[in-house]
Amino acid sequence: MVEAAAAPDVRPRGLSPAWACAAAAFLLVAVVVGVMAGPVDLGVGEVLRSIGARLHVPGVTSPLTETEEAILWQIRVPRVVLGALVGGMLALAGATYQGVFRNPLADPYLLGVAAGAGLGATLAIAYLPEGLRSQRALPLAAFIGGSVAVVLTYAVGRSAGRERDAATLVLAGVTVASFLTALQTFVQQQNADTLQQVYSWILGSLPSSGWEDVVLILPYITVATAVILVHRRVVDVLSLGDDEASSLGVDVRRVRLVLVVAATAGTAAAVAISGLIGFVGIIVPHTIRLLSGVGYRALLPLAFVVGSGFLVLADVVARTALAPAEIPLGVVTAFVGAPFFALVLRTSRGGAR
Repeated sequence: MVEAAAAPDVRPRGLSPAWACAAAAFLLVAVVVGVMAGPVDLGVGEVLRSIGARLHVPGVTSPLTETEEAILWQIRVPRVVLGALVGGMLALAGATYQGVFRNPLADPYLLGVAAGAGLGATLAIAYLPEGLRSQRALPLAAFIGGSVAVVLTYAVGRSAGRERDAATLVLAGVTVASFLTALQTFVQQQNADTLQQVYSWILGSLPSSGWEDVVLILPYITVATAVILVHRRVVDVLSLGDDEASSLGVDVRRVRLVLVVAATAGTAAAVAISGLIGFVGIIVPHTIRLLSGVGYRALLPLAFVVGSGFLVLADVVARTALAPAEIPLGVVTAFVGAPFFALVLRTSRGGAR
């Protein structure tokens, strides 16, 4: 691994205490809203006392009934934690891709992860026995599909002799994504009875299945986030260009590979559970950049924290706007993200910063 100290002469604006506190406050508000929102009214005081009882604070007992305790700790809290993990990973991966590829419009699905995961999920829904579709087979198929897509992207790039060149990888990702999307469409046409289930997964949502999904993706997202944040200073250097980074002693190919693998693995894990939730990786990094003007050394941790809060709030809208019906989470993020993407596309003047 290339240490962050490899670029001692590059000193972009770092993370100030004010922005760190603002991001933490935003996430805290989002978590509180996420836990409180729902058809069953749980008061803030009652929830705090339930937390105190869980932490074995002397003299504190939970005022909630057994049913309310189950709603809080087996449905709402796990869903909020899951939303925070998925949102944080998608935002962090998007910011990482934007720096590594020096493309302000890059998102976590740049190298075909979305198309591969979509094909994997479609194959699982279409061909696996019905009893397996709702178990671990569907997320596993989506994760494998996303991972295979990135391997194919690198193979296509290698065939051009420049598998770690930024522009070549982007073009290879577009090629692989188009091919896998065509395969997915073919499978859907051959299995029309599964279309509704496939589209429900593609539109994205957070399952209310307790802590199992959190435990499933936590190791992947933890490792991916740690690797990216360790290299956050190097991303600042990469955003200047390959020649400049090489002149500062950075092994560009190796670092790019490490960062892309980490961001892709985390994204594939998130997508495997939540389905395809778009625009988070563009909305969050660009909003932080526009408001604070920080470099990637500060942008990457801020992106994870703010992305976590953003998706938790988006999920609150998804499950309460048309209650008792639930809007697909990908639709909610698209309502916000599509106009924002158009604004970024209009104002972008090249470069990732």
